[in-house]
Amino acid sequence: MQFDFDKQSRKKIIEYVFDKLEDYYSSTKERTTNPELNIKDIRESLLSQELANGIHPEKAIDHIINGLEKYSVHTPHPKYFGLFNPRSNYAGIMADLITATYNPQLAGWSHAPFAVEVEDLLIREFANKFGYQTERADGVFTTGGAEANLTAILCALNHKYPALASEGMFSIDKKPIIFCSQEAHHSIQKAVKVVGLGTNLIKAIPINSHLKMDIAILQQELEKLDYSVYDPLMIIGTAGTTGTGAIDNLVELNEIAKYHNLWFHVDAAFGGGAVLSDDLKVHLKGIEDSDSITFDAHKWMSVPMGASIFLTSKNDVLNKTFEINTEYMPKDADKLKVTQPFTHSIQWSRRFMGLKLYLSLLTYGWEGYEQIINHQSDMARYLKSQLLKNAWVIRNHTDLPVVCFTKEEFEQDPKFTEQIMSNILKNRKSWLSLYPINGISTFRACITNYNTTKIEIDELVNELNMEVDSFVTEMHPKHW
Repeated sequence: MQFDFDKQSRKKIIEYVFDKLEDYYSSTKERTTNPELNIKDIRESLLSQELANGIHPEKAIDHIINGLEKYSVHTPHPKYFGLFNPRSNYAGIMADLITATYNPQLAGWSHAPFAVEVEDLLIREFANKFGYQTERADGVFTTGGAEANLTAILCALNHKYPALASEGMFSIDKKPIIFCSQEAHHSIQKAVKVVGLGTNLIKAIPINSHLKMDIAILQQELEKLDYSVYDPLMIIGTAGTTGTGAIDNLVELNEIAKYHNLWFHVDAAFGGGAVLSDDLKVHLKGIEDSDSITFDAHKWMSVPMGASIFLTSKNDVLNKTFEINTEYMPKDADKLKVTQPFTHSIQWSRRFMGLKLYLSLLTYGWEGYEQIINHQSDMARYLKSQLLKNAWVIRNHTDLPVVCFTKEEFEQDPKFTEQIMSNILKNRKSWLSLYPINGISTFRACITNYNTTKIEIDELVNELNMEVDSFVTEMHPKHW
């Protein structure tokens, strides 16, 4: 068996794949936004394939392309207004192809010195963008925001409890407690399960009228805490909540954290992209004083999944948390002043995640990214203006491109959003989601695609208006 194929076959295969992908990439809008969810057909299509002896490469490629075409939500579509899943820029796609071909192993510095140094450079660049003092900052690429948030909790624990690395949780005589907004990402709940703290040690603070963590309630919780049982560990502020795009008051949270000697982490997985825009970065004021930051480049920076960054202003804490010695890892670089990646991260074997971001920056530059981020923010403002012109009401308050809206006269009717959303998904022309705000279901539209223009916004608003007319005719004929 020849895994490589010969040169002529490789060229034929890559051209065949390229033509298929180019058709998709250049005409994504011609697709429907979402599939019909037919699990029986999907499983039958998989079982129909020959795995024992293999099939011709082009037939195999057709099978996969057809499956993805027919059974995927097309997140690269300019009318995908859903979660933080953007269209991948082309430089990022090429970077993944290059990475897969060279397949560098980033566990040890000497195995992939160029790749490791690229990621170290990007860590310094982003530390500087977020306002950290570069010489005191550190960080690492992670598989996603969940790993970055888990890393933050591990770093906070190892920073506060020096014996943790060797003695584990048995070295802690009180229960560490974590404070965050009730709108904080659920990866925090998963992380405390992983580290062995348990979800009961998360104190979820209610939000205020602006959907941000209520500072007064946070202070009350800290004051009434039984310090004979609990030991406050950290405060997690969110810069761009998943549901409404709210940014917690990072300045005040930092002051409270410093006063109580708590680790202050900012989950800026999506909203962190605002730091690249002169118009938007003011909303992240206070992030520069945090102890750590989560940022997902695969969200607002439009690179392929997954490329997240964990940053910290304490340059010794990653080593404290993950340092380990082995006999079998390469020692070629032991005499050099370098950090071995496997001692610096949850991961051991590591993909070159940073290349998709590095090649994108080399290609488009910081200025290019600022233009794209400002464009998406402009499109969100345009969406708000068009909704208001058509008698919709906006229920969230954010300068990030996340818009939550409804019709005031129907917001108490649970069937309103449910039925309209069902019809929109059946139409397969647009994709958006629902999110409850103060117990009221709202439509949630997020601008994640750099190709989304006023044309797509107008099409979405028109489709929504038509569905409202149908809803009124069917459910509330007296309304007319």
